[in-house]
Amino acid sequence: MSSDTNSEFLIVGENVTKVFKDFWGRPKVTAVQDVSFRVRRGQTFGLLGPNGAGKSTLIKMILGHLYPTQGTLSVFGRSPKDVDTKKLLGYVPERAAFYRTLTGEEILRLFGRVLGLPERTIDRRIDQLLDMVGMAHVRKRQVREYSHGMGRRLGIAQALLNDPDLILLDEPTAGLDPIGCHEVKQLILTLAQRGKTVLVTSHLLADVQDVCDSLLIMYGGKIQREGPTESLLAKTDEVQIRVPRVSAEVLETARSALASEVGEDNVRVSMPTRSLEDFFLDVVQQATAKDLDTSGARVGLGVAEYLQAEPTPEPLEGERTREQTPVRTPQSLEDERPVSRAQRTPRSLEGERPVSRAQRAAQIVEAERTRELPKSESRETMPPPAPKATEETDEIDRELLDRLTLR
Repeated sequence: MSSDTNSEFLIVGENVTKVFKDFWGRPKVTAVQDVSFRVRRGQTFGLLGPNGAGKSTLIKMILGHLYPTQGTLSVFGRSPKDVDTKKLLGYVPERAAFYRTLTGEEILRLFGRVLGLPERTIDRRIDQLLDMVGMAHVRKRQVREYSHGMGRRLGIAQALLNDPDLILLDEPTAGLDPIGCHEVKQLILTLAQRGKTVLVTSHLLADVQDVCDSLLIMYGGKIQREGPTESLLAKTDEVQIRVPRVSAEVLETARSALASEVGEDNVRVSMPTRSLEDFFLDVVQQATAKDLDTSGARVGLGVAEYLQAEPTPEPLEGERTREQTPVRTPQSLEDERPVSRAQRTPRSLEGERPVSRAQRAAQIVEAERTRELPKSESRETMPPPAPKATEETDEIDRELLDRLTLR
C-alpha cells in the first residue's frame, strides 16, 4: 500500500463540479458546483442537505461511479477510479437491490466471495454480522420475504464484510425501526473508536447530531456551512446549568440571583425529560427479556467482534476460496493463442464456408425426412437411396421444399 493511504486526509475534493448533460451534450443540471472539502482519517463526517442538494452525486463521485466535470477528487490519495481503493470501501446505498430468491446468508456469502475473502473468514463474519443486525433467526429466509427494514439491515451487514477503512452510509437509518436506528448509531460510534472513517448522509438530523463530529451542509449543489458539530450548534449567548434535585428554598434563591442580572423572563426552570428513543428501547428490552416470539427483526447482540478489535493476519492454511483459478502453464498459454487463417486445416475451414440457398434447401429437406422417421429406425439402417430419382419423387421434393419455404 502506498504511503498516500496513510495521510491525514482520507478524502480530498478541490473545486469539484458535476454537470449532467442532455442527449446533445448541452448542460442540463449542475448537481455539484465548486465544492472543496476534506475528510480526516478517523472522522465521522455528516453530509447534509435537502433533496436535490447534490449529496448522492458527491458520494457517487467518491465511489468512482461518476466522474467530476471539473476539479479534482482523491480517495486514499488516489483517483476514485483506482480499483485497489474499492477493497478499502464499504457502501450502504439508499436503495439496496439484492437477488430476491437468495437467502440472507447466501447474499452475504456471495459478496464475501466477490471480495475474495477466505471461506472460513466468510463463515465467521456471517455469523457475527447476522447476530449484530438481529437477523440470525431469518438467515435461511429468502430476501423477497424480508421487510424494507430487514433489507436495510442486510445491506449494512454486507457493507461491513471486508472490514473497510472508509464506510459511506447513504440514509443508513431510512426504514429502520428505533431499535435498528439505535444499533446503527452504536455501530458508527464503535467504528469511529477503532479509527475508521465514516461518511453519513441522512435527513434524520437528530441521528447525525448524535454520531457526527463534523458537518457539511449543501444547498443547490454548493457548500453553505461546514465545521465541527459542537461549534456549529453552540449557542454562545446562553448558559445551561444542570444539577440534581435541590430543595425549593435553594432553587428560589438561585432563581432570584439569576433574575436580578438577566431579568425574570429570561430565567426558565424545568424538569428534564428522557428521550422517546430511550423510553422505547427500554420497553423493547423488557419484552426481549421475556423471550417473546417475533417473526421480525430482533435486538442485535452488539457490534460484531471482528469490527471491535484491531485486524489480525489471517491463518494461511485452508484460506483459499473453493473456486480456484487454474494455474496457467506455458503449454496452456500456447493453446490459448489465436490461430491464424493460414494455420487452420482444410477441415476447420470447411465449416466456415458460406452455404448457398440450394444447399440450404437440400439440408432442410434432409432434416425434414429424418424428423419424420420412426424413433425405432436410425438413419444408418435405412436402405441406400436409388441412384436415380423418379419423376414422382422429384415432384414430392419440390412440394416439400415449397411448404418449408412458405414457413
